[in-house]
Amino acid sequence: MSNSDALDQRRFVLRLNEATLGFFGAAVLLLGAVLWSTHSPNVEKTDFSLTYVAARIVHDGLGSRLYDIGFQKQVRDSLFEHPNPLFYEHPPFEAFFLAPLGTFPFSTAYMLWGLFNTVVWLMLMFFLRSFLPWPRENLGYLCLWFLFAPLGVALFQGQSSILVLAFYAMAFIKLQHDRQFTAGLWLGVGLLKLQFVLPFAFIFLVRRKWRFLGGFALSSLLLVMLSTIAVGWDGIAGYLHLLSDVNNNPQNLSYGSATDMPTIYGFVHATLGREIPARGLNLVVAFFSIALLALVARLWQSVGDRASNELMFAAAIPASLLAGSHMFTHDFSPLLLALFLVAANFPQRRYRGLRFVLGTTMALFWTFAIYFLCVAWHCLFLMCPILLLFAISAMLAARHASQQPTTLGQLVAAG
Repeated sequence: MSNSDALDQRRFVLRLNEATLGFFGAAVLLLGAVLWSTHSPNVEKTDFSLTYVAARIVHDGLGSRLYDIGFQKQVRDSLFEHPNPLFYEHPPFEAFFLAPLGTFPFSTAYMLWGLFNTVVWLMLMFFLRSFLPWPRENLGYLCLWFLFAPLGVALFQGQSSILVLAFYAMAFIKLQHDRQFTAGLWLGVGLLKLQFVLPFAFIFLVRRKWRFLGGFALSSLLLVMLSTIAVGWDGIAGYLHLLSDVNNNPQNLSYGSATDMPTIYGFVHATLGREIPARGLNLVVAFFSIALLALVARLWQSVGDRASNELMFAAAIPASLLAGSHMFTHDFSPLLLALFLVAANFPQRRYRGLRFVLGTTMALFWTFAIYFLCVAWHCLFLMCPILLLFAISAMLAARHASQQPTTLGQLVAAG
């Protein structure tokens, strides 16, 4: 089979076949889900209600008070009968971009934002296909997008996690073409979830990828400027104060309980929170987070072929999620790219143990019910070891792909 024939198998062909029908079926399903959610009786309790409050505040020219919790509560209670008890803690530039939605009633704004996220989801499925050769069957590929629960949660909650997945994906595509500056630009826009994107950028800092970091710095600077326009310096100071307050109060349900977070921060708090004070807790979390990110960076430096680089990019995604502070179900969204990349570069049959670990962890992440059970039982922090196991296994697979047989002990030593 020629290379062109193989490529054709990985692309959606614009003719009436099962792949095209599946794609349009996916579009109808997503659009129907958004319209149904818009009329759901619980729509006011979605996370988008917090974003809507922020959009209204910035739209009304009151951005400097955006991170005043008392003022947020006042605006929130004036808009909703049964408001979400959480507070808006996203970067100011997100509220700046979404401020036009503040001109619409809440249900209309929710629908428009959901439709936008639907378009992003569909575009990702379509354009990423040529970079994700597994599975070979297009219908199976489509189904795996829908089996990954965090995307559906992000769409229903009106979160920005699907966009963050898109920015990770764009960074990956640009790196595939060795356009590091542009890759950094795209990742920088992902600062919508800065708690995950900053650790990912830290990996490139350790690797001394200055062109990538130059692009990242440029987009970051532009977003800081937009944030200043949106909320002013007083608002920026309020945002930094709120982040500090959130980090120092992991038990505060209004900020999101740490035990509901599958990060190193959440796991350490859930297991050791009663044994050590908050300052000690933060030091432990910082040590393990930096150690994990440095390990990924050092190992990435030692691989060179395409498969190994794809696997290391895949490993860097869960590592950046683990090193983040706040993380909930929808924040798993970027992990989908890592799952597809690992599946496309799965270890050879002679690495049975590694294949078993990777296969098991991937199956768990694609098991729809696990996320909801963990949330219902308030034990999402238990996903942290699974994420860590997946990240380490992906790194081992990268070493094997570069024909450097490695044990776990040698992997740690190499870092």
